[in-house]
Amino acid sequence: MNAAPNLRLSEATESALQPALRECVARAVRRYLHDMDGEASDLYELLRGEVESPLLREVMAWAGGNQSKAAAALGINRATLRRKLAAHDL
Repeated sequence: MNAAPNLRLSEATESALQPALRECVARAVRRYLHDMDGEASDLYELLRGEVESPLLREVMAWAGGNQSKAAAALGINRATLRRKLAAHDL
C-alpha cells in the first residue's frame, strides 16, 4: 500500500511558522537589496536557487531518504522530487 502519511501541520502550528519564515525571507531580501546598492537582477532565480537546495536537503534528511515521504511533505510528486534532487546534485 503506497498511501502517503498525513503530513499536514496543525493549523495553529502552520500559522505560527508561516510568519516566522516569511519574515526571515523578507529580512534576507531587504539585506541583499541593500548590499547590492541598486544593482540587483534576476532576484527570483537567485532566491529560488538559494532556497531550493537546502529545502530539499533538509526534507530528505527529515524523511530519512524516503522520497515518497519527502515528496508528500513538499507537496510535489516523486518524479518532480527526483528531477529536482538531480538538478541540485543531491
